[in-house]
Amino acid sequence: MIAWRAGVVTECRARWDGACESTVALDGEDRTVRALSYPHLVGEVVPGAHVLLNATALLRGLGTGGYALVVARTDALVPDPLPGPGHLVKARYTPLQAMVLGVDDQESPHHDVLRDADDLDGLPVVVADLHSALPAVVAGARAAAERLGRPAPRVAYVMTDGGALPAWFSRAVDGLRSAGWVEACVTTGQAFGGDLEAVTVHTGLLAAHHVVGADLVVVAQGPGNLGTGTRWGFSGVAAGEALNAAGVLGGRPVASLRVSGADARDRHLGVSHHSSTAYGRVALSPADVVVPRFAAELPGTPQDLTADPDAASWAALTDRVRDQAAELVAPRGRHTAVTVDADDALLDALRTSPVRLSTMGRGLDADPAAFLAAAVAGVHAVMSS
Repeated sequence: MIAWRAGVVTECRARWDGACESTVALDGEDRTVRALSYPHLVGEVVPGAHVLLNATALLRGLGTGGYALVVARTDALVPDPLPGPGHLVKARYTPLQAMVLGVDDQESPHHDVLRDADDLDGLPVVVADLHSALPAVVAGARAAAERLGRPAPRVAYVMTDGGALPAWFSRAVDGLRSAGWVEACVTTGQAFGGDLEAVTVHTGLLAAHHVVGADLVVVAQGPGNLGTGTRWGFSGVAAGEALNAAGVLGGRPVASLRVSGADARDRHLGVSHHSSTAYGRVALSPADVVVPRFAAELPGTPQDLTADPDAASWAALTDRVRDQAAELVAPRGRHTAVTVDADDALLDALRTSPVRLSTMGRGLDADPAAFLAAAVAGVHAVMSS
């Protein structure tokens, strides 16, 4: 199940909060690989260090960013962590299970606040399928606040455990937090490494409200999305459950559609089947489904959406998305459709993102529809507050 490799670190490369990239020369092979380590788990990795690597996903060409993952140094033990409070175990019963202080833990200074907390008091909660939607949602929210003459919203990111478990893997979270676009990351379930740790999405949402003091919450899985090409076999199913959590806690659930104008797979063209299943079948709590109306003068052209080349236009994509979203909203579905303009001004707002925008290997210029569809959810969350 695991492809193991051993090697020696030859170079330390990029670093960001909680993560270190290095080059490792593999034992018995005339080649090097890029490796990623989490110092909080395996200690500091320096040139000359001997390391054990998990190379499974790298060898299979799966979406780990092209990394082998450092499991341990084999030439030095990491010192024991200092004694401290907290008994939440994340990545439970794996060789790298780690104990953290949960925001809802009995030892937490916030335990008394969260012990009986049961209400989000109408806090807007934008739920998205992919991690790549996070900066786009926040860009849209900030643009809307500026338009209204308000301060930028205080944003909490609640990270679910459908993708990467360590929040440290995400350069987007590090960059958004450093730029002041995200106030705090709350890791929930088996995910870990956030500013706050929580047992469930529910306590993560309550912590975002009662501890972080967020004006807006964005819920999405960490980087990496598991999909199988089947109706139910994808990690984004949890987006529907996140809407339910926001609804049952008295928040204002907002569904961000996963949209593409460039995906070669028909099931992801226009509104992805991931959104259709998660919001149409899993989400039982009514939510606002934000439908983008793409301006005709946007640069570029979406790929052909029909057999007619003349139909490959922003208007055609708007029609396709509107028709697909109609299955989710009244009178056919339980949700409410909210149409928001996706225009040049919003595209300009996306270009101000302090982190690189990329989804499924495509940047803003290659698939602007994907990021505009996420941004309009942020716009609506602020405009309707």
